[in-house]
Amino acid sequence: MSHVSPDFIPVFGDCIRMIRQAVADSEVLFTTNGQPILVAGSGTLGWDQVASNLIEAGEEALVLNSGYFGDSFAACLETYGAKVTELKADIGAAPAFVDIEAALKSKPFKLITITHVDTSTGVLSDAKGICDVVKRVSPNTLVILDGVCSVASEEIRFDDWGIDVVLTATQKGLGTPPGLSVLCVSQKALKVFEERRSPPSSYYASWKRWLPIMKAYESGAAQYFATPPVNLIYAFNASLKAITKSAPSLEERFKLHKEASQKLKKALEDLGLRQVPSHPAFAANGMTAVYYPDGLVASDVLPKLNKDEIVVAGGLHKDIRDRYFRIGHMGLSVVDPSRGDLDRVIKSLQSIFG
Repeated sequence: MSHVSPDFIPVFGDCIRMIRQAVADSEVLFTTNGQPILVAGSGTLGWDQVASNLIEAGEEALVLNSGYFGDSFAACLETYGAKVTELKADIGAAPAFVDIEAALKSKPFKLITITHVDTSTGVLSDAKGICDVVKRVSPNTLVILDGVCSVASEEIRFDDWGIDVVLTATQKGLGTPPGLSVLCVSQKALKVFEERRSPPSSYYASWKRWLPIMKAYESGAAQYFATPPVNLIYAFNASLKAITKSAPSLEERFKLHKEASQKLKKALEDLGLRQVPSHPAFAANGMTAVYYPDGLVASDVLPKLNKDEIVVAGGLHKDIRDRYFRIGHMGLSVVDPSRGDLDRVIKSLQSIFG
């Protein structure tokens, strides 16, 4: 299928519309005027888009760091010349509101980044609470939410909370194969972009090149900068229709993710296993990070899970990498309980640790 085919153009356009405002009284990000941007690339490309379009060399960025992905977002911003201040939480926690407020009062920040769920630790940050602090203390600061591990599994209300960019990828809660960088950008952020003193500092990631493409496809016309991944966009369209136009509703999906998370975490607790998040308030609903029992390592556990056709991820945080593993429970595995995915995982864990 060609990316300029009359059959493909509305499929791409519908993806943009469904991200922003879907039919069936549901929206993926709950926004009426945010600008979606879909570009071939991994979720990491979202960092480059933010860094190259919204911040200029020498400007200040505040990075809230709850794990590996906070480290990486900070490194990306520094690559483009930003002056980065990192507010690092203890392992298993998220930065406290009082510390965020103090940091925001210390100097003017062009933007603040929040890793909604840090996949390395399973830590969930209170995005709404942080947005409230920013609005009260530093309303001109742009709020950037890294939602790679949270979109469609954790509640996000783009307009109501005052988020300026949500960046995500397709392979987690959105239930599509990897390969699409997905952003939604507020009108406030677009105005900041339009008023840059210098050109965007990336060629491929430049919104100067991508915004006309998005507007063209949404209006029903093809336009070229770089070839979109046609097959992935068809798959993404199918996933978005399932999320926004079918049962369960998005609100019900949030509820199902919470219930599945509580079920798995209770089973792990019953087995005497300790989670990486230090408090239930920090525990994500779409994944769980859990420490191995004393005396066990990855080679004692992961091959046994693999034998049961269950794939989990090893540790990623540099300070505890060999001490824990990560279980994903989001998207289809949660919203279609008839598959029995979660029960199979729990049964296998019980056979290993019980």
